[in-house]
Amino acid sequence: MPEFPIIDAHVHLWNPDQFRLTWLDSEPRLNKPFGLAEYAAQTTGIEIAAMVYLEIDAVPTYALLEAQWIDRLAETEDPRIRGIVAHAPVEDGERARSFLTALAAIGPRVKGVRRLLQDEPDPTFCLQPDFVKGIRLLPEFGLSFDLCIRHRQMPGIIELVRRCPEVSFILDHIGKPDIKGRVLDPWRAQIRELAALPNVWCKVSGLVTEADPDRWTSADLAPYVDHVLAAFGEDRVVFGGDWPVALLASDYRRWVETLETLTLDLPDSARRKLWADNACRFYRLD
Repeated sequence: MPEFPIIDAHVHLWNPDQFRLTWLDSEPRLNKPFGLAEYAAQTTGIEIAAMVYLEIDAVPTYALLEAQWIDRLAETEDPRIRGIVAHAPVEDGERARSFLTALAAIGPRVKGVRRLLQDEPDPTFCLQPDFVKGIRLLPEFGLSFDLCIRHRQMPGIIELVRRCPEVSFILDHIGKPDIKGRVLDPWRAQIRELAALPNVWCKVSGLVTEADPDRWTSADLAPYVDHVLAAFGEDRVVFGGDWPVALLASDYRRWVETLETLTLDLPDSARRKLWADNACRFYRLD
């Protein structure tokens, strides 16, 4: 375990009876409540100083309610929830301004937005004019954008980041490469191309569910972790637990211990950036 408090920059909490989560219909292992009590049990013995909550792909009509709920939860139950990344319909272009105004009004814990792209069949969906216009609104509201994609969508994402140089982006789950198939290319070259753009960071999260969930080892993850650390450098990589989704392949402790082992050779200052300091900077948690 890291010998200092860490920040988990990718936490989900949900209750399927509270918000409609259609994607859970096909995930029986996750189709139950996962709240603060369950998170506390999973992280026993790991010092979590702060958390960033990521939207849970609820039916969009619940998006503002979800953000309001988690903000109240942070206020009344666990102040370690210091950042919220909410859903926003950025594909609506200029019309998304009204939604972003309401979202920002929830309070300063709202740090960013995410509009899931991973299941969009069109790899250029993110380059539609209205989508780009919606993304370009985000700096007006002091919001970043989390990129949740699959590796085949990387070319379009690289172009989106190029078109929006004023927006702060962070790539969730290192772009979901095919770790199970041990496929490194063209993902490696695309990561280098993306990392060359200074307004994008990378979240080291979600690797275990892209590997073989029943038989993965730290050696399977090592070339992917090594590559994003080399490409983005020590100042633009951020740890994320991806709990409880990661439970499909690993408990929380095993993922933390695995990443700790894979990064032991980093200087202490770089390890502290990965595990805590960079999350503070990107999500403006101070």
